[in-house]
Amino acid sequence: MQINQPEAHAELSAAFARYEDALVNNRVDVLDELFWPSEHTIRYGVGENLYGIDEIRAFRNSRPAASLARTLQRTVISTFGTDAGTAMTEFVRDNVAVVGRQSQTWMRLPALGWRVVAAHVSLLAVPSPPLVTIRSN
Repeated sequence: MQINQPEAHAELSAAFARYEDALVNNRVDVLDELFWPSEHTIRYGVGENLYGIDEIRAFRNSRPAASLARTLQRTVISTFGTDAGTAMTEFVRDNVAVVGRQSQTWMRLPALGWRVVAAHVSLLAVPSPPLVTIRSN
């Protein structure tokens, strides 16, 4: 098995970029398209556990469309052979003191192409800088 075969890696990177664009622009139809349309698809979110494409669709259709912009950092996309891969990234939003973490397992499926089959989103609090105490004599 070849890790990060160039063509597969480029295809998955493009699918991930398409997903990110759809996410920050609230293109629910594209987000829905990029998830495997199966009862076996899972998405664990910050405040919800979604089992199956129907629960994922319902979540996407009901979430607020405001404040979706974010900046990605430390994105790592890996492919394993030509039909499996992962996309891991951290993200930050303006004026929010947490770092988001997103992991996705992607599979290239016959007649569908690259699709997310499992996803997880979590938040990690960013520690505040220590307080400085100034002493006077």
